[in-house]
Amino acid sequence: MPPGSTSAPRVTELLLHWRQGDQDAREELIPLIYGELRRVARNYLRHERPDHTLQSGALVHEAYLRLMGEQSPQWKNRAHFFGVASQVMRHILVDHARNRRAAKRGGGAPRLALDPRMALPQRRDLDLLALDDALNRLAELDAQQSRLIELRFFGGLSIVETAAALNISAATVKREWATARAWLQREMKSKEVAK
Repeated sequence: MPPGSTSAPRVTELLLHWRQGDQDAREELIPLIYGELRRVARNYLRHERPDHTLQSGALVHEAYLRLMGEQSPQWKNRAHFFGVASQVMRHILVDHARNRRAAKRGGGAPRLALDPRMALPQRRDLDLLALDDALNRLAELDAQQSRLIELRFFGGLSIVETAAALNISAATVKREWATARAWLQREMKSKEVAK
């Protein structure tokens, strides 16, 4: 389902019922969210190298198992759920990249091609582990900005959806997005120069 679709209120309603322990709501939710999880996974993997060994279906299933395994989920709404889903997918991909790097004994870390519409670092070919490290450093300075980058870039959430997930205004998202992107560009450029 595309972001902001007419079933968004139904997804939020089912998430809230599931949070209250209604397993029937969880079962009804599955077909409504699965397509959107696939979209998020494709968004992530679209940035990966063509020969990436993790496919979108595997990424969705791993994220889905982690999300559905929550004993007492605290989803506030649809945007919050998909924000958490994008974070879970990021962690899965970073773990995959670390395992791959370890298997190769440090050579040839997986590369991530950035979506030019997101206008993050100027390079189109970016080391996912370096980006993850930079986002972790940003989180130490400003957790909200790090989360915002994660939601917008990795999760593909719109400004309005990001605002809802973070419980801030759309104007704040726009302002923080510009600041976080600029910081991340400088950080990635300084790490590239240091190599």
